[in-house]
Amino acid sequence: MPSKMIFINLPVADLGRSKNFYEAIGWKVNQDFTDENAACIVIDDNICAMLLTRDFFTTFSKRPIADTVTTVGGAFALSLASAREVDILTEAALAAGATEELNEDRRAEEAQVGMFGRTFIDPDGHQWEPFWMDYPGN
Repeated sequence: MPSKMIFINLPVADLGRSKNFYEAIGWKVNQDFTDENAACIVIDDNICAMLLTRDFFTTFSKRPIADTVTTVGGAFALSLASAREVDILTEAALAAGATEELNEDRRAEEAQVGMFGRTFIDPDGHQWEPFWMDYPGN
């Protein structure tokens, strides 16, 4: 196992629907860490999203779960290898039921510094921001 990994714990309303969504955009389910309460979605070798039923999620914190359908609770930026990969992932997410959040002012700012990004909202309201950045060595 790598020395560092990140696991993003996300509460979901319908575990089956959420697993299907993430599989549809090309991410894999790790069955070793998946049961009726949770599903481990492998985004990359060192990045996983843990989809947790809302009831199970409440065992991780005493604070109320944010209503991510009406408010933003976090923005998960994911660096990809090209602008084309950003488009491919976002288009797959939209085809699987995500909605796109457009921000033309932000796109103009990103273009000035050599970035390209898009934003999609998954069926549970979680905000994903795939992006590509033109930096030395890229």
